[in-house]
Amino acid sequence: MKKRALSLALALLLVVSLAAACGEKEPDYDFNVDLSGIATKNISSPGVGVHDPSILRVGDTYYIYGSHMDSARSEDLLTWKRMSAGINKNNTIYGGIYDKYDEAFAFAGSPTSAVPTDDADRGGAEHVWAPDVKYNENLGKYVMYYCTSSTWNASNLCYATCDTPDGKFEWQGGLIYSGFNYETLSATNVVEVVGEEQAKAYIKPNADGDGEYRFDDYPNAIDPTLFTDENGNDWLVYGSWSGGIFLLEVDEQTGKVIYPEADPENDVDPYFGKRIAGGGHESMEAPYILYDKGTDFYYLYVSYGGLQQQKGYQIRVFRSENPDGPYVDMKGQTLGPDLGLTAQTYYALKLSGNYQMPSNPEGYMATGHNSVFIDEDGKHYIVYHTRFEMRGETHSPRVHQFLYNADGWPCMLPYQTQGETVSETGYKEDEVAGRYFYINQGTGIDAEIARPQIIYLNKGGKVKTADAEGTWSMDKGSYTVTIKIGETEYKGVFCAMKDEAGTDCMTFSAVGKNESIWGVKYA
Repeated sequence: MKKRALSLALALLLVVSLAAACGEKEPDYDFNVDLSGIATKNISSPGVGVHDPSILRVGDTYYIYGSHMDSARSEDLLTWKRMSAGINKNNTIYGGIYDKYDEAFAFAGSPTSAVPTDDADRGGAEHVWAPDVKYNENLGKYVMYYCTSSTWNASNLCYATCDTPDGKFEWQGGLIYSGFNYETLSATNVVEVVGEEQAKAYIKPNADGDGEYRFDDYPNAIDPTLFTDENGNDWLVYGSWSGGIFLLEVDEQTGKVIYPEADPENDVDPYFGKRIAGGGHESMEAPYILYDKGTDFYYLYVSYGGLQQQKGYQIRVFRSENPDGPYVDMKGQTLGPDLGLTAQTYYALKLSGNYQMPSNPEGYMATGHNSVFIDEDGKHYIVYHTRFEMRGETHSPRVHQFLYNADGWPCMLPYQTQGETVSETGYKEDEVAGRYFYINQGTGIDAEIARPQIIYLNKGGKVKTADAEGTWSMDKGSYTVTIKIGETEYKGVFCAMKDEAGTDCMTFSAVGKNESIWGVKYA
């Protein structure tokens, strides 16, 4: 009996030893970030600097339209060819605004406007900003919504039409004005729309008697973009800093906005429309809404911070079940007026800010003012401009694919698109496990650049960083992943793609707690 018991014990010990030997051995962790052996390249189109790019696809061509009357086109979303540049009457895309110069610039953006010309922000020249172009089937024309601006809140949201997407767009009229006072009110359409009493309610008296626009409560009329809801109705979303982001329905027959009935309880103004986010002169601008029938959500993209290289410009996103809100972030929070810059950082999912990934020769900074679209093959893209760490205010357009995580939040892939296609059935553990360079973009609004750190996604589901541990798991038959680092859980996606230098790599992009983390692993 003793010999039999000893034999059983030895056999059990052998089984345990074999199990340990067959288990996954932990790697020799190396948290040193050494990028010296990784090829670098900056993918950009020399001389093409379309700021605030709004994208439109017509046939096999992608068009981007931007501020300062710039535009470009591409066939691959990577290489852009300039179509127009500069605010002048010879501009082949936007030049039609000069055919009605006195009317188009009667209020904002020219030396002849009603707005005083000694404002340092104006420089005594026209300012034409942030267009968005959509095809209107009822009009049989392409409609461009854009704005002229004179000061930081004296602006005119207007529209133009053209038979083709490549110009020239003819100015049709002003829709929404902001920044007016008692003296300049007559150069707007405000009294015509809402009457004199309501018009004067937008102005507060001051010592010199001219009055001052109530900019904390009402918008700067810039950055207009059009979207179509699930029922085929068109909406225009616009706004910047000042009183926040506002929404108006659009008459599909004319392309003009529909001024609503006043509804103070639901924050609906009879001239400016419904406020859906911001206010109190918080740093929020460049709204763009996309309805995605795949997730059945409306996604509101905005930019925080100042647009300059060092001012922390970045892309944020809220979402809603309805076109007019409420729009909430990953924590279920809405962003109303009067929070201030410090509190604002904790609201809305931050998709992209200042960062440097392996193969990027320098940090990308002030990534912002985006548009988004779903291409004909079902791929989703985010289009924005970026500045660069070592090139001051020079900027370039960029296009990244994004995928949704298991909860329906967008995860922006780390590199410019180069035709990558995610595996719909997921990836094997051997393909995704390993040592990654990764960044956490946090939620700050500042000039800091997120630099690569090291994270291990070990086989068997263990996560290890230099100062934290956690777990990770893949969703079966899918490219989605859950990564827990310390106490924070991020849900995201894997995608095999090429880095900026064209090197094959595995990447992840995941979001949690309104933060984005990106990772890249090389063979």
